[in-house]
Amino acid sequence: MDIQPGWLWMILAVALAAAELALPGVYLVWFAAAAAVAGLTTLIFEPSATAQFLVFAAGAVVAVIAGRSWYVANPIESSDPLLNDRVARLIGRTVIVETAIAGGEGRVQVGDGAWSARGPDAPAGARMRVVGVDDGVLIVEAEPALPPA
Repeated sequence: MDIQPGWLWMILAVALAAAELALPGVYLVWFAAAAAVAGLTTLIFEPSATAQFLVFAAGAVVAVIAGRSWYVANPIESSDPLLNDRVARLIGRTVIVETAIAGGEGRVQVGDGAWSARGPDAPAGARMRVVGVDDGVLIVEAEPALPPA
């Protein structure tokens, strides 16, 4: 049984689209679109093998650029935008000084780990609030005093 090259391109397009569904990310769909364009072009015009691959390559470049442009213009909204930004999630948290902050530098305890910190001098055991991050170093300030009860 001899399958026409155009149908082989279409089978490749379906296989890439199926792989896109099975694998995480939006990557293979652009190559599936390029394979479909190459398949349709081959079925209609019957170009040489070299021309088929050039159509596929050009289609892939165009599809990737168009897809990327679309995603930049239409970012996906998230219910938790800081989900994968561990450091940004620390801003606003209260931390305990582990190694005294002297000369503006020390270490603070965050959960079960310790982070380098910059801020006003504070003794070990003092409570501080994370107000920012600079190159992986937490910027802290003194925790406001609680009003008397």
